[in-house]
Amino acid sequence: MKDNLIYKLAPSGKALFLAYDHGIEHGPTDFNETSVDPAFIMDVAEKGQFEAVVFQKGLAEKYYNGRVPLILKLNGKTQLREGDPVSRAVCSVEEALSLGAAAVGYTVYAGSDFEREMFSEFGEIVRDAHRLDIPVVLWSYPRGHSIKDRFAPEVIAYAARVGLELGADAVKVEYTGSPENFKWVVKSAGKVKVFMAGGPKAANDEAFLTQVKGVIDAGGSGLAVGRNVWQHKEPLKISRALRSIVMEGKGVKEAMSSAGLA
Repeated sequence: MKDNLIYKLAPSGKALFLAYDHGIEHGPTDFNETSVDPAFIMDVAEKGQFEAVVFQKGLAEKYYNGRVPLILKLNGKTQLREGDPVSRAVCSVEEALSLGAAAVGYTVYAGSDFEREMFSEFGEIVRDAHRLDIPVVLWSYPRGHSIKDRFAPEVIAYAARVGLELGADAVKVEYTGSPENFKWVVKSAGKVKVFMAGGPKAANDEAFLTQVKGVIDAGGSGLAVGRNVWQHKEPLKISRALRSIVMEGKGVKEAMSSAGLA
């Protein structure tokens, strides 16, 4: 018997999640006339063969069609408030299940003045979800005035360790910039599966796919990606390239060629 519920979403231990919680986190500035429509995201998630799509509850209520597993994001915040970040739950695990969720997600900003409140709430979510055999994915993002360099490898490794210590099944963290550094991130997470945050749209496909290959080479489990797919001029082609690297272990050049990106 496997000891991590994330295998319910990712039986092989590897996965690609299509993230679309940006509307509340960043506002509609990330979207164009196509990607502003959540129905388009559902279509990409299905045709791109993603293991799950990530929605906030309002999107799930109105657009989720059940054709791809759903990770329901339970908390969120805007960029409109200044100061150390805090993100509190707007949806319960039970509500997530009623909307068809196969897993739930939650963001913790370790280092924020409000980390104590988020830790406490996340603990309750883990208890509720695990009682119902639902995997929990932690968005672990060190933030706040105490964090001098959120991209420092030791800070990202700390973020991964927070996921293990708080009881997450998987953790989403930012990339350290090299597979050598990221190996320590993965090691620090123990039995918790580590996924790379897709981040802003990369300068080019090769640069982005090289980061993803670094994650896999370091022992990571994949990525939760948004803008680098649905802002792409060919979302399904970049999705195929990502699957080639994450699920099949192909190199960057081979993946680009087989996806028709080279």
